[in-house]
Amino acid sequence: MRLRQVLSAKIHRATVTEADINYVGSITIDQDLLDRVDMAPGELVHVWNATNGERLETYTISGKRGSGIICMNGPAALRCEVGHVVIVASFAFTDDAASVRPRIAFVDESNRFTGYAE
Repeated sequence: MRLRQVLSAKIHRATVTEADINYVGSITIDQDLLDRVDMAPGELVHVWNATNGERLETYTISGKRGSGIICMNGPAALRCEVGHVVIVASFAFTDDAASVRPRIAFVDESNRFTGYAE
């Protein structure tokens, strides 16, 4: 059996609302957004900064529901600043890549869910 790693979830073009260099690490994301794309607290994610081109890996922390929070913590705060636009993606291993349908969520400038990609 061959496992492939495929896109499983993405929050597209969220705006960084906070950056805390002194926090241990991670990205804090509004729990409502995590639920929308089925990302779990502690899950490995890729963060692609659409403002400056930086790319990094970290893990998720649940943020307050309805807050719209996207907070870069620890060293990631040096690569993604408040106001930057980011894409947050997670991947899953599967032996049936064709069956995976990623949940891709769009958000507005306040990081409120606006819909899914078709």
